[in-house]
Amino acid sequence: MSEPVVTRFAPSPTGFLHIGGARTALFNWLYARAKGGRMLLRIEDTDRERSTQAAIDAILDGLSWLGIDWDGETIYQFARAQRHREVAEALLAAGRAYRCYASPEELAEMRETARREGRSKLYDGRWRDRDPAEAPEGVKPVIRLKAPLDGETVIEDLVQGRVAWQNKDLDDLVLLRSDGTPTYMLAVVVDDHDMAVTHVIRGDDHLTNAARQKHIYDAMGWSVPAFAHIPLIHGPDGAKLSKRHGALGVDAYRAMGYLPAALRNYLVRLGWSHGDQEIFSTEEMIAAFDVARIGRSAARFDFAKLESLNGHYMRNTADAELLAALEDALPYLPGGPEVAAKLDEPLRAKLLAAMPGLKDRAKTLIDLITGAAFVLAERPIPIDDKAKALLTPEARALLAKLADAFEAVEPWSAEALEQTVRAHAEDAGLKLGQVAQPLRAALTGKTTSPGIFDVLVVLGRTESVGRMRDQGHVAAEA
Repeated sequence: MSEPVVTRFAPSPTGFLHIGGARTALFNWLYARAKGGRMLLRIEDTDRERSTQAAIDAILDGLSWLGIDWDGETIYQFARAQRHREVAEALLAAGRAYRCYASPEELAEMRETARREGRSKLYDGRWRDRDPAEAPEGVKPVIRLKAPLDGETVIEDLVQGRVAWQNKDLDDLVLLRSDGTPTYMLAVVVDDHDMAVTHVIRGDDHLTNAARQKHIYDAMGWSVPAFAHIPLIHGPDGAKLSKRHGALGVDAYRAMGYLPAALRNYLVRLGWSHGDQEIFSTEEMIAAFDVARIGRSAARFDFAKLESLNGHYMRNTADAELLAALEDALPYLPGGPEVAAKLDEPLRAKLLAAMPGLKDRAKTLIDLITGAAFVLAERPIPIDDKAKALLTPEARALLAKLADAFEAVEPWSAEALEQTVRAHAEDAGLKLGQVAQPLRAALTGKTTSPGIFDVLVVLGRTESVGRMRDQGHVAAEA
């Protein structure tokens, strides 16, 4: 019976959860769930100067928001430093590692020589087989791995295929620094082994690391996990995704009003495909996902496509569910905290009633707030310049008559209100639009909105008539 699949996501907490990191986490999560396995989370916080609690919180929060959970406790790499040192000492005792006393000046000279000779191998191995009795006094050594000197190191990568390195080109890598702190290479291997990780799914910028890490596994006699190195995400121009392309962190997409399910769906299709299918429920993603379908070329981030996909998710989300998502997002959206402060049950009910018309016109939650401005506005509502142009003296007089008629409309329904407006337009010898447009301006302060009769129903009789009469008062004051 094959061993259970264990994947891991291992971010460094030196900043926000990068969108590329989020996709890596998603791929690990999907593969583990698809295979009935486990995904673990390890925070690689060994860089003590750059690792911060705020970054750790941002990573955990970003994963949770995306709906990516993990199994067991979060593991912190720095707390395991003693275990990493033990492995280095074990390799030393077994003759598979050695103490190196090369000075910084000697190392700089080796690097310069290697560059001059066009060699990728920088360290010349001068302490590899040297008698430790020759060690200079007062120098604290590093511990280096005795890497194989000939032959090749091969990784059968699940995405990249067979990748081979000539061992003569690979250095004896440092396992422990002179101050006794373990290096990233050692810590990663020891942690992955101790966590029983079976599949390492990560960005292809780590591909060269796989060869060096395999040397440590082999030296310890440990089984090597399967590797899957996924191409990085590029911007629309084909260059590696960077600040100049726009939002990089998951938190930024949250603040831009994207739904987590939509972002998750977009990320899964960045470099992975399943026929022509574009829209996936979480269950469909899990059922279909396999690393074999990850492409070898870099995926390009398309902001317009993400926005379109988000619009699809918004239109297909139940009104009450979308309102709940909007409420959850308000602390992060521009102007959201102000909306949250005034959100009581009557306003919630109005927003829910307006949702069908609002979500059809919105691609993000920010669009939804913008569209809902007529619901959120307090009398007298602000009127933009385009809308003001529609509110001529004649239009205001017509609105005053219409307000009187609305007082008596029963029931307060879209159908009954439409009949009333049509009748007034006919009496005045006007087309419906010539009445509906000033009415929209008075009720919403804008020239565009959901259907005007839906707007009237959402606002209710008292608010609608009040806003219309406010325009009469404005005319009188003028």
